[in-house]
Amino acid sequence: MKRIGILTAGGAMAAQCPANVKAIDAALAGDMQISNMQKEKAMALRDKGAALHKSGSHADAMAALTEAKKILGIM
Repeated sequence: MKRIGILTAGGAMAAQCPANVKAIDAALAGDMQISNMQKEKAMALRDKGAALHKSGSHADAMAALTEAKKILGIM
């Protein structure tokens, strides 16, 4: 039973990655009140998270995407 729970949690994380990428993209497209350095860091973390998602590292992807969202203030 535990193994099924772990697989389900991984699947849930996998489903959240694209939604987080879209939220980050929307925030970056808007009029953000952040420095260029913060914007560049958020974009780099977004790209890293998307790449990790594609490679199947969903927990690492979520960590990168969450950090990007914190920088953008969209938590």
